[in-house]
Amino acid sequence: MDNLEIAKTEQEYTADEIQVLEGLEAVRKRPGMYIGSTGPKGLHHLVYEIVDNSIDEALAGYCDKIEVSILPGNVIRVSDNGRGIPVGINQKMGIPAVTVVFTVLHAGGKFGGGGYKVSGGLHGVGASVVNALSTWLEVKVCDGEKIYRQRYERGNIVSELEVIGESSERGTEVTFKADPEIFQETDVYDYSVLETRLREQAFLNAGIKIVLNDEREQEEDVEERKHDVFHYEGGIASFVEYIHKKRSLDILHEDVIYFAASNEDDTASAEVAFQYNDKYSDLILSFANNIRTTDGGTHEEGFKRAITTVMNEYARKHKFLKDSDKNLLGEDFREGMTAIISVKLSEAQFEGQTKAKLGNTAMRTMVQNLVNDKLRIYFDEHPDVTKTILEKACQAALAREKARHARELVRRKSPLENASLPGKLADCQSRNPEETEVYIVEGDSAGGSAKNGRDRKYQAILPLWGKMLNVEKVREDKIIGNDKLTPVITALGCGVGKEFDISKLRYGKVIIMADADVDGSHIRTLLLTFFYRYMQPLVEQGHVYIAQPPLYRITKGKTNHFYAYTDEERDKILRELNCKTDIQRYKGLGEMDPEQLWETTMNPETRIMLRVNVEDAMVADETFSILMGEKVEPRRLFIEQNAKYVQNLDI
Repeated sequence: MDNLEIAKTEQEYTADEIQVLEGLEAVRKRPGMYIGSTGPKGLHHLVYEIVDNSIDEALAGYCDKIEVSILPGNVIRVSDNGRGIPVGINQKMGIPAVTVVFTVLHAGGKFGGGGYKVSGGLHGVGASVVNALSTWLEVKVCDGEKIYRQRYERGNIVSELEVIGESSERGTEVTFKADPEIFQETDVYDYSVLETRLREQAFLNAGIKIVLNDEREQEEDVEERKHDVFHYEGGIASFVEYIHKKRSLDILHEDVIYFAASNEDDTASAEVAFQYNDKYSDLILSFANNIRTTDGGTHEEGFKRAITTVMNEYARKHKFLKDSDKNLLGEDFREGMTAIISVKLSEAQFEGQTKAKLGNTAMRTMVQNLVNDKLRIYFDEHPDVTKTILEKACQAALAREKARHARELVRRKSPLENASLPGKLADCQSRNPEETEVYIVEGDSAGGSAKNGRDRKYQAILPLWGKMLNVEKVREDKIIGNDKLTPVITALGCGVGKEFDISKLRYGKVIIMADADVDGSHIRTLLLTFFYRYMQPLVEQGHVYIAQPPLYRITKGKTNHFYAYTDEERDKILRELNCKTDIQRYKGLGEMDPEQLWETTMNPETRIMLRVNVEDAMVADETFSILMGEKVEPRRLFIEQNAKYVQNLDI
């Protein structure tokens, strides 16, 4: 037999190979398809799915309070004062409707019936998926007369729906414990992560009260349990104010500009809120049915088009533009803008399972018409605000032109076109970005060790020296041609700012390697701020890493060496060796010879690296604004509040 016949014999594909996964078995078999991952992100997603069902009750007008508690044993309880999941028999299934909701995929009241006009949970998989991925789940329903309860284990019914009492109240309470057979860890619920998400939902649904409690056993030095109440009558306008206050930004006009509208049958609504600050970046967050549309969509497009159209119109009306001048660009009008766009509609069409982008064309028209009409009225009634906004836009346009001229000048000198690479760059031999990596190294001394210790085939070294530019405090025109940043831009090869093109990236991994001390942390933050502000896809697509050099070298005898990356790891090694040792505390990368640097920090087989992720644009934006902004007090408070989480701090 030839190789093909052998392969056929060894891998028969028969009718018996076709598997049919019954009920919720498919969810347990492939949990990532439903919640994204089985790590901490997926664990928190379980909470969101149940909360979203309560939010849908609020959208329908039947719920104004939701309470989320983290209980001892890392059990989650979510309760609301909505109508309560129906407990009557579902005629099609022949079982109580509440049982259908928790045990049948794609079942719910969100598929065009009269239960919900607007809903975030359109696929009908939320409650049943949480049930399938929990060791146990218990639901209680109050229908205004009786209290019902049912319990499930790993998606299976273990008790029939039973009456356990009477109550004149209405609502639903869901309590569950994530299954350790599914999740990597089930004791990592992060209060701050839940806090951010629930506060966001309270902003998006004006008037609703969301309570978050942490009832887990507290550490000895913690005096009070964590407890927060999120309640914002101002809705998304309060959201904008919160962002500016949290980021400690100076606003350019006192009031948040807010517009809202809905269609005749209330099956669709739109609201926008925005305010300008004195910074150079913008932050636009868009939502559809309370779901963050991280990739934007039609509602965001409509907002941007209207802003550009109306503001150009008023720039000419108030003589900021002459008849012969070209229109300003949308990016000019968005500089320093913080905006929230929220739409709610009965038949939301999301592009992709992740619901990251809204596709309904009608929402583009709705938002665009809303802003077109209301912004003209607002500008006529608030000439001082109009003047302030247009002046900032004109300054942004001038800076944009300066950046363009600077870019052309730099190109003529060759750096941005890659005609010549930076002189200090020690390039690698491979040209395949899938296997290449560049180490951006602090200082010539460490750069020399890295160059000598690297694998020349796929590792490139770019030493940096001198004070790095803080891009948080300058516009793009000051960045182009900067002698500290140009080598980085040139080496990566994919441009910067509006011209950034990820497809031209020369190295698959961009690794920041700095000393494990305060100065090294500062350099890392400066570089990360630059990447986040002007090469954001580099971060979003997971190309940026932070090298983790060791803090200690522990020598036993003459030949046995051990490396420790934390004080705790050092102490553990010393306990295990239990003999006389020599301990070297590294003050910087330059103290390592090439072999040591390779062995500890550059060898793919033994090194430790952290991949930089941007999980939440608002949180990342806020952090960079606080750490790299001009105000000292917010930065001091941030450091004080987060000091307990710091590792490898060298004082």
